[in-house]
Amino acid sequence: MNYFRTALLLAGLTALFMGVGYLIGGGTGAVIALMVAAATNLFTYWNSDRMVLSMYGAHQVDAGSAPELYNLVAELAQRAALPMPRVFLMDEAQPNAFATGRNPENAAVAVTTGLMQQLSREELAGVIAHELAHIKHHDTLTMTITATIAGAISMLAQFGMFFGGNRNNNGPGIVGSIAMMVLAPLGAMLVQMAISRTREYAADNYGARIVGQPMWLASALAKIENAAHQVPNMEAERNPATAHMFIINPLSGHGVDNLFATHPSTANRIAALQQLAAELSTQTAPRPAGGSYPPRSPWGGSGQRGPWG
Repeated sequence: MNYFRTALLLAGLTALFMGVGYLIGGGTGAVIALMVAAATNLFTYWNSDRMVLSMYGAHQVDAGSAPELYNLVAELAQRAALPMPRVFLMDEAQPNAFATGRNPENAAVAVTTGLMQQLSREELAGVIAHELAHIKHHDTLTMTITATIAGAISMLAQFGMFFGGNRNNNGPGIVGSIAMMVLAPLGAMLVQMAISRTREYAADNYGARIVGQPMWLASALAKIENAAHQVPNMEAERNPATAHMFIINPLSGHGVDNLFATHPSTANRIAALQQLAAELSTQTAPRPAGGSYPPRSPWGGSGQRGPWG
């Protein structure tokens, strides 16, 4: 059902893209917009990871350059029965992370230097497990394509403003152009948020099961949420269409209203993780159809091992 809902939302984004094209150039504009949307999806399918990682200046690390991070990702990927993803580090003070890639075989996990500095090993494990859950659920391609189309709709709407005042080109007119500039990106943003919200709870749940300690992720979410309000991520501010890819919204001005939040409420996510922790502690958590969840703890301890080193 989640995949069907996501497919509907992506179809809605494409239809919105075509609608903006129709307002700008009539039937021909709609056809051109459809062709552009198809080409964008095809290009994004093959290049989504490189596009986003390059945008944030992420550089790849390995067991030699970042052994603690790399080995932690490897251990958790093995527990999640996933191929080893590429690991990237972003020189960014705001603690945050995202995953990208068209499928689990071509996936990447990227974390900021701020995340490495401010989280304990257990909290970082919770964050990485969350991103691996997105890879496991094939969310990464959907989220990147969504960001690309939403950004294209915003640019197309602004482009349409140049044709608004010319009555000879069958454009929408000045009033219509202004409305399009406001409503088209708003519609794209709402669809984008709906896609993000349908995936975050599922990634929290499965990620917590990968490490076996839901409160590690809950603690990490609280820390990242607090820091995101205080430490700006300037690259994310310049590319707001990618905000939904991060584990916590990286934009500094996102506390306006729940309707316009790219992520579910962090408090609600933590509450869901607390409930899951209680379920796991009594061994009553349901198992997924056709399989089993990973064992409870990757290190066999109580989760009190302290920060890095």
